[in-house]
Amino acid sequence: MYRLHGFSQSGNSFKAAFMLRALGEPWEAVFVDYMAGGQNRQPGWRETVNEMGEAPVLEAAGKRLSQSGAILTWLADRHGRYRGRDEDERYEVLRWMLFDNHKFTSYFATYRFMKAFGAAEPDPAVMAFLKNRIDSAFGIVDKHLARSDFMVGDAPTIADISMCGYLYYPVEESGIDVRTAYPNIAAWLQRVQAIPGWADPYTCLPGERIAPLR
Repeated sequence: MYRLHGFSQSGNSFKAAFMLRALGEPWEAVFVDYMAGGQNRQPGWRETVNEMGEAPVLEAAGKRLSQSGAILTWLADRHGRYRGRDEDERYEVLRWMLFDNHKFTSYFATYRFMKAFGAAEPDPAVMAFLKNRIDSAFGIVDKHLARSDFMVGDAPTIADISMCGYLYYPVEESGIDVRTAYPNIAAWLQRVQAIPGWADPYTCLPGERIAPLR
């Protein structure tokens, strides 16, 4: 039995939950009170769960794993699924996951958090900076998906599970209608949603849904 520490607003937690569901593996959700209680900022939590102060954290085989990309890779290797069919595909999977963590998810998730959940009104200049980079990163991926059903080849991999992590949340949370702006990403999201085990983040992870602050 896997134990996944996370919360419903976290797209990175959703990536790990989606992977476990796609593998058909039994797992237990452990709620991290990030949004209201700041549990992850408590010294005791960092000492016993994750020194980085982040979710998700996966308890598995006597290990405590953190960082969604590392968790996805570990699960794919352990179960021999969603990793890519050969060495070339595995390299491509890694390449897109690094792009995701550095740019694709990073800019979008930060923008969404600042708009919907940040305590302070976001600085318009910062939001404009992030939006420009979102447009660039999403444009790259939309162009790539015009010629490929999935991020790597014709079958889903952990690159897809990683890159979709924040894109199934309500449009009002980010204010960016990704499916309208990027038709190839929209079609890809439909294909990813057909992977067995997919579920909405707010139904498969613990924590109450919170209305956007702005």
